[in-house]
Amino acid sequence: QVQLVETGGGLVQPGDSLRLSCATSRRTLSTYNMGWFRQAPGKEREFVAGIGRINGMTYAADYADSVKGRFTISRDVAGNTMSLQMNNLKPEDTAVYYCAATALYIGRLPDRYDYWGQGIQVTVSS
Repeated sequence: QVQLVETGGGLVQPGDSLRLSCATSRRTLSTYNMGWFRQAPGKEREFVAGIGRINGMTYAADYADSVKGRFTISRDVAGNTMSLQMNNLKPEDTAVYYCAATALYIGRLPDRYDYWGQGIQVTVSS
């Protein structure tokens, strides 16, 4: 079992930045493919960004079109944390953000991810 914990959410104004982190204390995340998803009230959970292992320690990142150029996903070398740097935030980015992990799947479908954090609120409002 992989337990994931998100931190870093909050209330910001349009144009501001936030950095979300996802960590596990029980084992390294280096062998998992990771993703960030979000869910706004009344909407389905949607893919935001993912980082998957291509081979060895080489990873590739993927972004939803709505966040491309504004958000950056990364993971630390030790493999215990993953981050989402969010710049130029917009009101439409307001949602609960979830960190997720999967052992084999690389992609955007939330149903294919095995482990989830509890979610953290990000609110962008003036």
